[in-house]
Amino acid sequence: MRINKTEFPEKSILSQGKKDFDYMDSFQGELANDGGNIDISEIGKAFFTSGPKWGKKMFAFRNKIVGLFGLKTGNEAEKRPTEKDFQCEVGERVGLFKVFDKTNNEIVLGEDDKHLDFRVSLFIDKNKKEINKNSLTISTTVKFHNWLGVLYFLPVRPFHKMIVPAMLKNMIGQLENKR
Repeated sequence: MRINKTEFPEKSILSQGKKDFDYMDSFQGELANDGGNIDISEIGKAFFTSGPKWGKKMFAFRNKIVGLFGLKTGNEAEKRPTEKDFQCEVGERVGLFKVFDKTNNEIVLGEDDKHLDFRVSLFIDKNKKEINKNSLTISTTVKFHNWLGVLYFLPVRPFHKMIVPAMLKNMIGQLENKR
């Protein structure tokens, strides 16, 4: 299974604001599903269970560090559903991620904080070349609010570029194994 860096999907909800983002990237993989329909909520749930173990350790380390600066960690005291209880509905949260938008083929997750806002699009589209495959694209956008956002993202960026393709590959594996 190949995961490729790709152009930002023009059909994405986020494409309307492309000019306003300070950072954008997209990674795509092919999901063979024998022509069946994959529910976008399944994709959203797979996102939260597909992180590589090393990525989870890095995220825990990130939370310890950024908490010292008063940034959001996703560990705030309010009651939130676990990944298993997550229904992928607009306004719902899991950890640091809030669902901002949802259509039949896309979920937009993210968070707004004092240093930056970020969005993650999970976008599924029919493959134009092969009728029994879908393309699954994870796109990330970041809007910096101040120098702290820029400084924060400097060390995050290279790890982000490693974690997202690994997550996408794991997501596709999970979704194909359910079929």
